[in-house]
Amino acid sequence: MTISNIMQKMIEYSNGNLHDINHFIKVWTYAKNIAEIEGVKKDTLYILEFAAITHDIACSLCREKYGNTNGKYQEIEGESLVRDFLKDTDLSQEQIERIAYLIAHHHTFKDIDGIDYQILIEADYIVNAEESSYSKENIRNFSEKFFKTTTGKNLLKSIYGL
Repeated sequence: MTISNIMQKMIEYSNGNLHDINHFIKVWTYAKNIAEIEGVKKDTLYILEFAAITHDIACSLCREKYGNTNGKYQEIEGESLVRDFLKDTDLSQEQIERIAYLIAHHHTFKDIDGIDYQILIEADYIVNAEESSYSKENIRNFSEKFFKTTTGKNLLKSIYGL
C-alpha cells in the first residue's frame, strides 16, 4: 500500500470533517519533512508516514463517545481502530503493531522510544500549537522539554518566532 492510498483511505474515513483531514495532512507533512532532513531510514519513514496520517483516527469516535477529543481518549481508542483500519493492507504485522503503538502513545511525552515516535510528537505539537493558539511561553517550554530533533526545533523557531 502506498502513502497516497492510505491518505485517500483516511480522507474517506474522516467523512468530510475538514478540520481532521487538514490536521493529519499537516502533521504528515511536518513529520515527513523532519524525518527526511534528519536522515531517518526509509523503513522507519514509511511507518512514520502511516502513523502521521492515522494518528488521530479515533477523533470522531471520541467526540461521539466522550464529547471531546482528549489526547488520552485518542490513545485508548486509536490503537484498536488503527489495527482494524490497516488489517487489509500489505503492511506486515510488525509494521501494523508499531503504527498502533505510536497511535496509542502520541500524546505521551515520556519514555519516547524511537525516532519515529519523537518526530510524530514534534510534528503533531507544531500543528496543535497553531490550531489551539498556544502561547509563545507554552511553545518555548514544550520545545525545551520535549523537542529533540534539530529540524523540529528549527521549525518551531521559524514558525513561532522563538
